Amino acid sequence: MPFYHKLGEIPPKRHTQFKKPDGSFYYEQLFGTIGFDGMSTNSYHEQRPTQVKDIRKQYSIAPKVAKANNIQSYRFHGFKVKPEQDYLDSRKIVLTNTDCNIILAAPKESTRDYFYKNTDADELIFIHKGSGKLRTHLGNLDFKYGDYLLVPRGIIYKLDFDTEDNRLFIVESYRPIYTPKRYRNWFGQLLEHSPFCERDLRQPQELETYNESGDFLIKIKKQDEIIEMVYASHPFDVIGYDGYNYPYAFSIHDFEPITGRVHQPPPVHQTFETDAFVVCSFVPRLYDYHPLAVPAPYNHSNIDSDEVLYYVDGDFMSRNDIEAGHISLHPAGIPHGPHPGAMERSIGKVKTDELAVMVDTFKPLKVTEEAIKIADDDYFKSWLE
Repeated sequence: MPFYHKLGEIPPKRHTQFKKPDGSFYYEQLFGTIGFDGMSTNSYHEQRPTQVKDIRKQYSIAPKVAKANNIQSYRFHGFKVKPEQDYLDSRKIVLTNTDCNIILAAPKESTRDYFYKNTDADELIFIHKGSGKLRTHLGNLDFKYGDYLLVPRGIIYKLDFDTEDNRLFIVESYRPIYTPKRYRNWFGQLLEHSPFCERDLRQPQELETYNESGDFLIKIKKQDEIIEMVYASHPFDVIGYDGYNYPYAFSIHDFEPITGRVHQPPPVHQTFETDAFVVCSFVPRLYDYHPLAVPAPYNHSNIDSDEVLYYVDGDFMSRNDIEAGHISLHPAGIPHGPHPGAMERSIGKVKTDELAVMVDTFKPLKVTEEAIKIADDDYFKSWLE
């Protein structure tokens, strides 16, 4: 969970007069979640943040479901998603349920002609390929390979890429995304046994402020539709803010793995959580050190959750024929485990260099038409001897 952050100029007290040098007022905005009970930020604007000039197109981006009730294990070839110029057009929902969307994107161009805001969902953007800058109305964050970008719902943002070669793995969550509660004390501080700490979370330090009037297009996502709204003032007109609700970054390379004498269960890799799913990071680590240890994962049944594993880099010891950008889906209701020969090959190994992101959802995931386009239909047979 983010901690208190202050950036730019703010008045000594909330909800009090805050004047510009010329005597006119700055405009305060409470940017909060879960009514008035969740995390919030107080921001101060050059102009009123409420000035809508026009509402243009409204169109659906709802995923088209190919298999609503799925029990088949799949492998998807993520790098077969074709690059597209526009950031929003490039986002392809491959798996979906009422709690989240799992999205692949290969945008070639930075967002230049519009701003974007997701009013329904937090976005966790994992950078598989590419580097650049996340620009938001609450400050900017540089990003590179291996970064998670946590963008809370309602944040107005743009993505500036350094090159055209970009690959993103995005989890769009209708539930707030937090750090795991078992790693926090009752004050919210990350504890000593946490695999990362506050020093690893990167907060915005650069605040862009524009006091401009004109026509500023914001593409807003609401209930599976994009609504194009034109505002009369620049969305990045914040001169300062403080609070807990802001975008931040965390590198998967800063996750410190927890290991043991025998194989550790997936929760030790947990990085983020909601009340509907968890996100885990599998990073290079030493294997188990019991003299009879079997480093490969044991067979296990997904009784109440669907497991999605996005392979980023390295040697994926438990699977055969797996490459970077592949996604495995192991649905609830059936067991899965190492492919034939993988367990035997793992014995005696001392470390792994694998890098992967896992999403475990508590509701079943539906397979979309975009996923079927890049699916390996015979993957479910890969455990046959």
